[in-house]
Amino acid sequence: MSPPRPPRKGSLLRTLRAVAWSLIGLRKGDQYQRDQETLQPLHIVFVGLVALFVLVLLLIGLVNWIA
Repeated sequence: MSPPRPPRKGSLLRTLRAVAWSLIGLRKGDQYQRDQETLQPLHIVFVGLVALFVLVLLLIGLVNWIA
């Protein structure tokens, strides 16, 4: 039997930064690995959905401002 894993301790700022870099498409391998070990998947999904929603609202606002 394997030893129990320590609890994940990822901060909100670290989750926001990881999601932002992922949306841009730039991520270093070692940072990705560290994020995978420390960040909670549910937090990443939640922050990702909120970031995507904000991005869509910004794009809609930009189109309405230009048109």
